[in-house]
Amino acid sequence: MTRRYKIKHIKLVTTKRDLKRFIAFPYHFYRHHAAWIPPLKIEQKKIFNPEKNSLLQHCDYQLFLLYEKNEIIGRIAAYINGAANKYRQEKIGFFGHYECIPDPGSAAMLLETAEKWLKEKGMQVMRGQWNLVSQDMGFIYEGFDLPPMVLSSYNPPYYNDHMVQYGMKKTRDLNVYNADLGKAYKLPPRFFSFTDKIARRYGVKIRTINMKRLVEDARIIVRLTNESLKDNWGYYPVDESEAENIAADLKMIIHPEMVFIAEVEGKPVGYLLSVPDVNDILKHMKGSLFPLGIFKLLRGIKKINRYRIWAMGILPEYQKRGASMLMFRRINDFAAPRGSYLEANWILEDNDLMNNALIKLEFDLVKKYRIYEKEIT
Repeated sequence: MTRRYKIKHIKLVTTKRDLKRFIAFPYHFYRHHAAWIPPLKIEQKKIFNPEKNSLLQHCDYQLFLLYEKNEIIGRIAAYINGAANKYRQEKIGFFGHYECIPDPGSAAMLLETAEKWLKEKGMQVMRGQWNLVSQDMGFIYEGFDLPPMVLSSYNPPYYNDHMVQYGMKKTRDLNVYNADLGKAYKLPPRFFSFTDKIARRYGVKIRTINMKRLVEDARIIVRLTNESLKDNWGYYPVDESEAENIAADLKMIIHPEMVFIAEVEGKPVGYLLSVPDVNDILKHMKGSLFPLGIFKLLRGIKKINRYRIWAMGILPEYQKRGASMLMFRRINDFAAPRGSYLEANWILEDNDLMNNALIKLEFDLVKKYRIYEKEIT
């Protein structure tokens, strides 16, 4: 007997087979999009595995697939981050991992399904895109010509139309800046005399991350993150138990010369974490480590000359003592002679300290991501 479907219908992801289809959909959907870079499938599987992704351990979540007859035409995840809501005393639900054909009706089906699920869980606001990955959020709103760097997502422009048509409104923009040290970019001469002066005045010293004490330094980064970013929009505390996972992830890809910890009299007061843009390798691997992808990845990481400035945190009492400028100088000392390309990603539009610092360093604003939200009624 042939099973009969509605022309379009939503299916909950409940089986391993469903999950496999959910993960596989973007590889088919974006196969003709030159700007999309296929992530490693093995890493995508980890995102939806509570044993591999600690975020899921305090999230209630559900994945959905949108079918037209028996063909997948969209997907969405809806989830509640209990730890974040408890910390901020909010009832915010999230959607993420959104993909959809260019059809407003299909988009509305996906977003309505996520909203209904969140409403049934008692949420008052739906916010997204906000994926189940640290600092992977927002839809590209400006700057579609630049391919996404490591740990950044891609989307076609019409996704923003889908959000507006559904009644969602902007809540925050995230700025992306770049500097191509292999071309005309040079730090202003006054920058060097200025950083010499503040280093002497405040006693700030910059060291690189210690690969032999990587877990200990990862704990320092977690503590500094929690203390320095507690007033930032969207923040909630990172558990220090995450340090081992962070260290394991960093060990595989980082160039230690591009990860810094600022100290005053031996006390850690800030950090800056840059990661090499492995997307430069992944774009040739089609999402697979096999049969030879692992060798391409391992050989290629050391040769990468593109970096994403992924995270920075400075204790509030040291934020006006030049620690950020000293760490940027160390970046320049290593990257400029190599002609590196730098991208500072995910800068909140109202983070005046970071935006102003990058503007003073004559970085260019090249891309914006937008996060939307909607009251659940």
